[in-house]
Amino acid sequence: MNDGHDKGDGPGSGHGGSGDHGDYAVRAEGLDKRYGEKRALDGFDLAVRTGTVHGLLGPNGAGKTTAVRILSTLVRPAGGRATVADLDVGRQAREVRARIGLTGQYAAVDEVLTGRQNLEMFGRLFHLGGKRARSRATELLERFDLSDAADQGVGDYSGGMRRRLDLAASMILAPAVLFLDEPTTGLDPRSRNEVWDSVRALVADGTTVLLTTQYLEEADKLASHITVIDQGRAIADDTPDGLKNLVGGDRIEVVVAERADVARAVKVVARVADGEPESDESELRVHAPVTDRVAALTEVARTLQDEGVRVEDIGLRRPSLDDVFLRLTGHRTTAPATDHAAPGGKEAAA
Repeated sequence: MNDGHDKGDGPGSGHGGSGDHGDYAVRAEGLDKRYGEKRALDGFDLAVRTGTVHGLLGPNGAGKTTAVRILSTLVRPAGGRATVADLDVGRQAREVRARIGLTGQYAAVDEVLTGRQNLEMFGRLFHLGGKRARSRATELLERFDLSDAADQGVGDYSGGMRRRLDLAASMILAPAVLFLDEPTTGLDPRSRNEVWDSVRALVADGTTVLLTTQYLEEADKLASHITVIDQGRAIADDTPDGLKNLVGGDRIEVVVAERADVARAVKVVARVADGEPESDESELRVHAPVTDRVAALTEVARTLQDEGVRVEDIGLRRPSLDDVFLRLTGHRTTAPATDHAAPGGKEAAA
């Protein structure tokens, strides 16, 4: 299971390299797709290692959902090629569908039925037969910690429980690859954590997960590798830590109590900084990269105190994925309300 921050060779290294195709559950090369005048994908590349969670991170309209729709055979690309489980999504679409699961932004379960009835219905739709559908439903209810609520109407489920049931439905045939498109949109933090635990359990059992999200924390906690997509192209591909290193190492931050002390704080921080300190007078904040983090923090705190500068806050922090996103795209990401499939299979805002 790779639900941590794996430091192995990343998917990006497999493009045109010597890596074995079998190491990757999903590959895309040069995918293009237009909707009228809008180019949703523009030469998009992706490689997802088998048995991992791979995050696809980007803003509204970046092309995330279009990419997932192509990889899950719901939409045909205008150019490029892609394989899932070593099957060509264009020439072997039917075989691909037998190897994948797909969960969209919103739970696709029947609220009138119970959880058990929902799963048995999906099992029958997949031609498992009555006995096998019932046994598979029981297995999945236990796996997703829904046994106690199995015979309750789904209308009485919490958001997290519905999401877990939706994930269970997508696992009826135990797919090799599971596409999760914004799986925790609209969920509260507790429900989101429940879904994350379920995803980790799936990967522990051998499923490869491609996760599209705008929630930076979600990508950071779940994905061993992240591809950042913007304007239909992959603009970065690395581990979460590798992406953060693009921004730099540790930083010291100081927030002073008085605007007049910002300049003094800049001079103090400059003594320990690896680069030129940056300041924000509106927030009374000064920050700069440092190498010897503990020594730098100690010296700055002591010097500011000696000089009588009143400090509201001081500390060390590592770059976040939000910092990475800002560096790569020029703007910060926001938690999504949309970026789901619009009528006719078009990506909303893309």
